[in-house]
Amino acid sequence: MSSDFEAYEQDFGTLTAEITNKIGRIPKLAGEEKTQLVLNVDKQLEEVRELLEQMDLEVREIPIQSRGMYNSRLKSYKQEMEKLEKDFKRSRIAYSDEVRNELLGDDGSSSESQRAHLLDNTERLERSSRRLEAGYQIAVETEQVGQEILTNLHSDREKIQRSRDRLRETDANLGKSSRILTGMLRRIIQNRVLVFILGAIILLTVVLAIYFNLRGH
Repeated sequence: MSSDFEAYEQDFGTLTAEITNKIGRIPKLAGEEKTQLVLNVDKQLEEVRELLEQMDLEVREIPIQSRGMYNSRLKSYKQEMEKLEKDFKRSRIAYSDEVRNELLGDDGSSSESQRAHLLDNTERLERSSRRLEAGYQIAVETEQVGQEILTNLHSDREKIQRSRDRLRETDANLGKSSRILTGMLRRIIQNRVLVFILGAIILLTVVLAIYFNLRGH
């Protein structure tokens, strides 16, 4: 399991090194070339986020006694990722002295306040975007929980229905068994009555036989 984490670490190191190099080049470019490089860095940052998610999943599978060390390493990687994102935001609205002079001429110094204002607005938009993303994630998780509850309720309903059917079947079997036992008991009583009657008849016959025998003598 730790070998997978270390493989992700190697990929993380390679990607972040490439991103750092490209972020340093962004302010020196302009136009389409800069746009393409920004898109490329944005894509690589997304790959780094996915790597961090995979690393987080791997850490959760590591035994508790060894997890602390990997958690510390993962935390430092997340901090490094945050720094890269901040550097990337600044680089997108930053210009080298040469490019700034070409774009603004002698007014290059006055652009510093504009650049700071743009950076502040960009960070504000990023925070709003993160809040929206967090809200969306909560909504998705809530929907998943609701779906799981509905699934569990449906499963419980089916179990209750099966239990009810079994109770009905058991009740029907008990009723049938009761009728059979009642019939058997009735026949036993009838048989005993017949035995008593036959016994009485035999006894009466014997008594009469003895009586007439004695009377004859």
